[in-house]
Amino acid sequence: MSYRTNIEQQNFLNQFLKGHGVQLSDETLGKLYDFADLVVETKQFGNLISVKDSEKFLSRHIADSLVPYIYIVKEIHAGARWADMGAGAGCPVFPLAIAMPEIQFYAVEPRHMRVEFMNYTKEKLQLKNLTVVGKRFETAGLSDLDFISCRALSTFENDWERALPGLKKGGTFLTLKSFNNIVHLENDPAICIWKYNLPNEEQDYALVTRGNK
Repeated sequence: MSYRTNIEQQNFLNQFLKGHGVQLSDETLGKLYDFADLVVETKQFGNLISVKDSEKFLSRHIADSLVPYIYIVKEIHAGARWADMGAGAGCPVFPLAIAMPEIQFYAVEPRHMRVEFMNYTKEKLQLKNLTVVGKRFETAGLSDLDFISCRALSTFENDWERALPGLKKGGTFLTLKSFNNIVHLENDPAICIWKYNLPNEEQDYALVTRGNK
């Protein structure tokens, strides 16, 4: 079933966004549904997602990907440059690029098949504000970035160290992780943590940010 017609999953996503005071346009939501379909249904680039997760892609992966948009969108100015490390099959960078067309995004991923899929998907969705970079972040040549993100890549400490050389002064690093993996950071004054829950998921999650001051 296409996510264009999966009303249950659409409702889960919309209730999640509404609960955080966010309302997206029908056009934006439609592109998010199309992205979900591409990840779940496109097979020529290998298995991009597990069968279990393919049944809840909106409520689990799209909702999670939009958490940075929910919490820090007020800090973002038009023309900002944002790189996502280890972009994989495109979460969170594709949903963020769909939601924020005024921001320039870079999806950085070294694995060839994932890069091919993201280029294919970029063309399908006509995302002119997204560039796919088929390299490791350390060799991607990206610098002076306003934002660098990653999702469940490594430890916070390792991800921060990788991101720091590419951040501009005043830039922000942000990552999405399970709360249990970052609870030890709660008393660090340099770090901001937003704890949240996803529809029908038992564990707690966290958006963690640190600025390059």
